[in-house]
Amino acid sequence: MTRVLVFAGSARRDSLNKKLARAAAQSAREAGAEASFVDLDDYPIPLYHGDLEAASGMPENARKLRDLFIAHDALLIASPENNASMTALLKNTIDWLSRDLGDGKGDASGLAPWRGKVAGLMAASPGGFGGVRALPHLRQVLSTLGVTVLGAQVAVPRAHEAFAADGSLADERVARSVRALAESVTQAAGRLKDPD
Repeated sequence: MTRVLVFAGSARRDSLNKKLARAAAQSAREAGAEASFVDLDDYPIPLYHGDLEAASGMPENARKLRDLFIAHDALLIASPENNASMTALLKNTIDWLSRDLGDGKGDASGLAPWRGKVAGLMAASPGGFGGVRALPHLRQVLSTLGVTVLGAQVAVPRAHEAFAADGSLADERVARSVRALAESVTQAAGRLKDPD
C-alpha cells in the first residue's frame, strides 16, 4: 500500500492549512493510500545553524521527522504563504531534514528523506490568491532535493469560509480538486514504488 505523509507548514493550532492537510489525508485514504497526518508543531526543532549541527548533530525531533519521511512514499503538503513564500517553519524543517547524518548508519544521506518521493502541493489563505504565490518556491526547493512534484496544485482562497464545522471542505469544487490531487499523488507514488 502506498504510504502518504500529509502535513502543513504552520504551527498554529487552528491553521487553515492544517485543516486543508487533514482533508487531503482523508482524500488520500479514500484513494487507497495509508495516509498519516503529522503536525510539525509536535516536533519543535531549533533554527538551522551550522555550528549547532557541528556541535550536537541533528536534533532528536528532526531525526524523528526524518524517519517518518523515509517511511513514506509520497508527501501532501499544505503551505501557508508568508510574504509570497513558504513559512520559516516549513523551510527550517526542510533544511534540517536535508542534512547528512554522517553517522555511518543506514542511508545517512540528506537526500534519503526525499529520494523517490512524489509530492502534491496545496495552499490555503483567507486572501484572494489562496496562498498560491508560495508554491513555486516550495516546488523549486523540493525539486532540487529530487522530489517529483506534480504539476497540479490546489489553492484555496477565502479559506476561512471553505470548511464546514466538522473540518471537511464545504466547497465541492475545492473538495474535488483536493480529491483529485490526493488520487494523483497516490497513483504516481504507487507506480514509482511498483513499476510493474
